[in-house]
Amino acid sequence: MQKIMIIEDDPVIRDELSLLLENEGYAACAVTDFTEIPLQVSDAAPDLILLDLGLPGRDGLTLCAAIRRCSKIPIIIVTSRNSSADELRALSLGGDDYITKPYDIPVLLARIRAVLRRCGGVPEPDILEANGLRVRLARGEASANGKSAELTRNEVQILACLLSRAGEIVSRAELIDTLWENQIYIDDNTLSVNMTRLRVKLDGLGLPGFIKTRRGMGYQL
Repeated sequence: MQKIMIIEDDPVIRDELSLLLENEGYAACAVTDFTEIPLQVSDAAPDLILLDLGLPGRDGLTLCAAIRRCSKIPIIIVTSRNSSADELRALSLGGDDYITKPYDIPVLLARIRAVLRRCGGVPEPDILEANGLRVRLARGEASANGKSAELTRNEVQILACLLSRAGEIVSRAELIDTLWENQIYIDDNTLSVNMTRLRVKLDGLGLPGFIKTRRGMGYQL
């Protein structure tokens, strides 16, 4: 069972996060003593850290840098600070992702899964299947109805994200984060171009309309 450490001084938010993570199958450990946090991180050896920035006695950005100097444990900043300057500084100091409060729970959980996957905490299957489509991730190949098509890296990642959450709506922001991780700026049209090319290949496999656009929300299988 993967362990996630919560570094959050608001007891209500801390308890809600602990319950949420435990219901999702993670082991949650919460910091309540905000002294010597890097030492607590070392002792607990979590797989991932959820870090608030507004902590008593020490700024979370300073703490992020201190943790990163002695550990490679992935850190997701979860904070009410919504300025681009804070986000840029958090990422430059070693944060792996940045989420602002109030957050959408499915998005938070998706970000946690994505960071764990990128950092090697979640093994990825080589084959994903749904609705008649079979994707071999390592080969970059999709097949259906006796036909196959080669996929680009981005097309593989789009399908992997959608297939792993078949039936759910995946937002454009989530897909952009999955494809380009923490790059500071990506033209939104870049995702549209990749999606259009992927849909053409799926049409060629006899799967027209396989990826549905949910206007204002994202994409869904």
